[in-house]
Amino acid sequence: MKTLFEKIIAREIPARIEHEDEQCIVLHDIQPQAPVHLLIIPKKPIPRIGEAGPTDEALLGHLLLTANVLAKKLQLADGFRLVVNNGPCAGESVPHLHVHLLAKRQLAWPPG
Repeated sequence: MKTLFEKIIAREIPARIEHEDEQCIVLHDIQPQAPVHLLIIPKKPIPRIGEAGPTDEALLGHLLLTANVLAKKLQLADGFRLVVNNGPCAGESVPHLHVHLLAKRQLAWPPG
């Protein structure tokens, strides 16, 4: 069974796409927690970061570098936060690894 993100990648479900390349797709979150809230999603279906392996190293680096490219494109020089949830107790709602990019508001610490 495909995850929600796999259906979006396959264009079976519409989404507001900010960026796409061969390895990932970047969407605007449908329930944003900040004025900028993007989801950076690998096209390879990895359920969560805890299940990523050594062969995923380059892909994981690509996700972070994509976040940096988008932060520059969206002029987020004041700062941004990257979040990766791992498991339901961490707030994971879709079992497909993704990186949240949040910005354009003051973010509290500690998070959550």
